[in-house]
Amino acid sequence: MNSTKWVVAAGAALAIVVAGAFSTLAGLLVGPLHEELGWSRSAVGLGSLVNMVVYGATAPFAAALMDRVGMRKVAVGALGLVGGGALLATTMTAPWQFILYWGVLVGLGTGATATTFAATVTERWFVARRGLVAGLLTAASVVGQFVFLPLLSWVIDAWGWRAAAYGLVFAVAGALPLVYAAVRDPEPRAAPVALHSLRNVNFLRSGPFWLLAGTFAVCGASTNGVMWTHFAPAAHDHGMPTTVAASLLSLIGIFNIAGTVGSGWATDRLDPRRLLAAYYALRGLSLLALPLLLSATVDPPLVAFTVAFGLLDVATVPPTIALCRAHYGTGAPVVFGWVSAAHQVGAGSVAYVGGAVRDVFGSYDLVWVGAGVLCAVAALLSLVIDRGSIDRGRIDHGSTRPATAQVIDRV
Repeated sequence: MNSTKWVVAAGAALAIVVAGAFSTLAGLLVGPLHEELGWSRSAVGLGSLVNMVVYGATAPFAAALMDRVGMRKVAVGALGLVGGGALLATTMTAPWQFILYWGVLVGLGTGATATTFAATVTERWFVARRGLVAGLLTAASVVGQFVFLPLLSWVIDAWGWRAAAYGLVFAVAGALPLVYAAVRDPEPRAAPVALHSLRNVNFLRSGPFWLLAGTFAVCGASTNGVMWTHFAPAAHDHGMPTTVAASLLSLIGIFNIAGTVGSGWATDRLDPRRLLAAYYALRGLSLLALPLLLSATVDPPLVAFTVAFGLLDVATVPPTIALCRAHYGTGAPVVFGWVSAAHQVGAGSVAYVGGAVRDVFGSYDLVWVGAGVLCAVAALLSLVIDRGSIDRGRIDHGSTRPATAQVIDRV
């Protein structure tokens, strides 16, 4: 049993890595689709908007589906969706097809293999070392999203964007049998917490939820929405090769890991609200400075920005989860799933608006400034959130009702 759970975690990590590579490829497709097919950047951005919204909205429902049919079927089905969407994308001739193939199909698949999948594997298979496993699976997502970017960028430069899409399809084909063999559910399966929560969403009427959702929407807007989608084309506008810009994004991904681990350590010791305020404020300042740093070459100030942004990028996750736990107890993972949906709505909105701004003004400068201002707003909102108490979410052990149902009812 002990070895089995680590095999399951390894299979889940493989699925997360492969699906994660699809999450950031769209940022490398903006220029090629504009140049080859003549699509506007806002049209490509609309596909990214749909992708990110579908990604975020899928997570809670994917968790419910895992409760009903099992993790293996959902993971394999999700990989099939991303592979099928990428394969169909190679035949595109109109923007609506990008919206359908990449926005909907790839969005569904990547959303089903995101944070909710990692949380479900951790919850069902591990009692000790849950934090370690959750951190490792989060790191797997970062690896998929950033580490392969330079390789994908090189493939696009050498053989075109379709070759990169085919490469990811082959990666899915290779991963599918391994994921099928490794990922499984323990017997008996856990109680259907996520499924129950879809019918019991009283937390939507609480102020802390909307403050957390609002700040996390800004998090998505200032990371996935602006950096993952528009950094590479913005750097290219300044004469920087796309492969070099992709390498900088990979460097951000490497420092994401250190930033997340360090933020988790700090969250255990400091007020998470103040940590969030500091992270958003510093991120906003870095984004405001970026238009002054972009050039055709990589110099020390731009490297410093890359390191700083990497440390701040995913650092918001531990304190946000901590605040969810403080207000909603052991129902926090469910609530965090819905907060994550807000993250993707913010990301998708800025992905679309950023492309439209570039089409109208011929520059991304206003996009960086706007994202910086949003971060300043999020910093202020973070300080308004009530700190809450873990006591509010504790289970009444004297009740005869299932513990999971008690928690969800309180949420």
